[in-house]
Amino acid sequence: MANVTPIPEQVLPIGSRSVEMRIGKLEFELGVPTKDTVNNLYDQMDFRRACQAYILSFRDKEGHAFDGAKTYRLHVQPNPPAKQFWSVTLYDVDTRSLTHNKEQRSERSSRQDPVKNVDGSVYLYFAPTAPNGFERNWIPTLPGKAWFAAFRFYGPLEAYFDKSWPLPDIEWVR
Repeated sequence: MANVTPIPEQVLPIGSRSVEMRIGKLEFELGVPTKDTVNNLYDQMDFRRACQAYILSFRDKEGHAFDGAKTYRLHVQPNPPAKQFWSVTLYDVDTRSLTHNKEQRSERSSRQDPVKNVDGSVYLYFAPTAPNGFERNWIPTLPGKAWFAAFRFYGPLEAYFDKSWPLPDIEWVR
């Protein structure tokens, strides 16, 4: 097995709804906001629709850390609840920075015209080599390097907040 940095057991996979929401404007202009600051601003305007919502994943559907030598797939269901667009970005576990690869690609999004299935869903692949026919849906990974994923909703819609839109776990493709 490749030398992969272990991930803490308490971190849950993407489908478990381990959600980290950030209100970008507040973080960059005010630093880390207090609960009162956020509540006051929510009273004044609906930040939920102007923010970015994140779902982070550190483990696959079976609970294993992501291994850069393996092939994984994420099935993005039809009609993701994002007013602007959605994206998936891979980060290096050791550095917490974007993954590095010769293709210089660590992200895929709905803005990049991914190959869609008949039902409008999208399969995204994370692997050392692109699967045939899905090159536009592929983010390269490096053997021996662990990674984690951030699925972002830009302008999240109600189906994100009420959790009625499902995002399955990332699966290892055997």
